[in-house]
Order: sequence, then C-alpha cells, then structure tokens
Amino acid sequence: MSRNQEPDSRLPPETEPVSKSERKRQATRLQDLGRELTRLKAADLQGLELPERLANAIADYQRFPSHEARRRQLQFIGRLMRDIDVEPIVTALDALRGTSAQALHELHQLERWRERLIDEAEALTEFISEHPTVDRQQLRTLLQRVQRSRTDEERRIAGRALFRYLRDATQAV
Repeated sequence: MSRNQEPDSRLPPETEPVSKSERKRQATRLQDLGRELTRLKAADLQGLELPERLANAIADYQRFPSHEARRRQLQFIGRLMRDIDVEPIVTALDALRGTSAQALHELHQLERWRERLIDEAEALTEFISEHPTVDRQQLRTLLQRVQRSRTDEERRIAGRALFRYLRDATQAV
C-alpha cells in the first residue's frame, strides 16, 4: 500500500495493521510497567498474582548486578508482558500505589475519621464500634498526644502518627 492510499475499509478495525511507531510505544509502555514491577517488594509482587514465567523474570532482574544484564532482562519482561492481559496488573498497581479511585476514597475516609476523632468526643465510640479489633488504648494515647500538642509542628506530627495508626488498623481488618 503506497502512502497516498487509504487503509482497506473492508477489513475490521482490529485487523488493521498497527504502525511500527505504535508497536514501539506499546513495547515501551510495557517495559515501563515491567520496570515498575521490578521495584516492588516480594510480598507486593505475590499479591499481584503474576504468571509464573513473568514472576521468575522479575526475580532474575532483581538478582542481576550488571546494568546491561538488567537492561536485557527488562526487554525480556516487556516481551513476556505482550502475551498477557496487563489491565489486572495495572489495576492492582494503582491500588498498591494508592492512586485507584477506591484507594483515594479510603484515604479520604481515614482523613475524615482523623479529624472527627480529634474534634468530636463521641467519634471515638463510633470508630471503635465500627472497628472492634482496634487497640483502644493505643488509639486513645495517640488522640491525647494530638490534643495535648502545644505547637503546630507537634500537632502535625501527632496527627500523622494517628493517621498511620488508623490506616494500619483498618487495613488489618
């Protein structure tokens, strides 16, 4: 087909040839996704439920000390990813990073709980009734630390500690 001819409109859209540039962009996106996977901890990788061959390739990448070996392995990881559906992996990574809509919603809920716990006395009872496994004494201690802080810096630090505790306590459930 010459440059001036249009693609054959009789072919279904999914069978139209993909340009070489587009194939390269797709390969680069898959390599970038693979690079992101190589930076994850082993426990996080297991939670993604990757195909065995891809998981082994990522583990090999993490073992290699040489830059060139890592570069080639990353290309291999990208090649393996062409044969699988990456949408579940991307979705799981978004949740892991906290950028998915669900993760952002949970983050905002925890921020509201933190503010309510600091400002409203009855919020503590409500939070404990919703999360009965929470360590009540630790929660009370963290709340008191926020409420008794004298400077803005102390309040900010204590508020962050309270938020981390709330996040860990609600994720354990």
